[in-house]
Amino acid sequence: MSIDLPSRAAIVATARESIARGSKSFAAASLLFDHRTREHAWLLYAWCRRCDDLADGQEFGHDLSAVPDPAARLALIRRLTDAALAGETVGDPAFDALRIVAAETRLPHRFAHDLIEGFRLDLEEWRPRSENDLYRYCYHVAGAVGCMMAIAMGVSPDDEDTLDRACDLGMAFQLANIARDVEEDDRGGRCYLPEEWLVEMDMPPGQHMKPPFRPRLTVLARRLVDRAAAFEASARVGTRRLGLRSAWAVLAAAGIYGAIGREVVARGDHAWDHRAGTSTAAKIGWIARALGQAVQRNRLYPPAPRDPDLWTRPRG
Repeated sequence: MSIDLPSRAAIVATARESIARGSKSFAAASLLFDHRTREHAWLLYAWCRRCDDLADGQEFGHDLSAVPDPAARLALIRRLTDAALAGETVGDPAFDALRIVAAETRLPHRFAHDLIEGFRLDLEEWRPRSENDLYRYCYHVAGAVGCMMAIAMGVSPDDEDTLDRACDLGMAFQLANIARDVEEDDRGGRCYLPEEWLVEMDMPPGQHMKPPFRPRLTVLARRLVDRAAAFEASARVGTRRLGLRSAWAVLAAAGIYGAIGREVVARGDHAWDHRAGTSTAAKIGWIARALGQAVQRNRLYPPAPRDPDLWTRPRG
């Protein structure tokens, strides 16, 4: 008896549902892509979301919790990912989404493996000691995704400079995420603030959410957002090399995520009283502004060498 496997259209539809439930910001930005790129973005997101949920004990990115079987989960992620990259039908819509997007875009496998390394760090309860450690983590969980998204937009795997700019955007997003989610991460037993920063601010590890330390934590959140802004500025220059609609989507996402970081800073000591975000109206505003930025990107973001002081991703 033959088994009817899900069609490409069905897997794309499931991926679209995944991004709609997992990230309203990314879902909104993805609608700005042309049809083919939009589908590739959804497919890639679905795989990333599924792996992240497996590693974090979540459902569509919500309710972080410790998992009882971290080694088994990591082995499962690796096994299903390797099968998908080998072109095998996996039977899990998210991993079959990776199979499709990898085949259709000639996605370098190293980026998928780099992301899995980020899941390993989380599953082993790793914490950064230095600022450089923080950036290495951000690369593995977000910068590598930026590189994969660039490939989905049609960037050549050999265009290292544009991939650097795409990585920069992922770095900016993750730094903003860390600033926003300090309290949520603490509840889940995680901390991505470098130990050296905590020592500098005289905050004992594991105590940074205590009320007496809130003003010092606010200083570190501002530092994270400042670092994110530097990576975002670098990423914007890279939009010169994208088509108009891809540049529009990237700039919209950059604006929306940048606003989240700025909201954290604006709230000061109350940044974690409730989760920072952007309203639907604000998202629409950023999308409208991003269109003007995309049209004028060659003037707004003149060609310039990447800032040599920015952390640089590892080469494959």
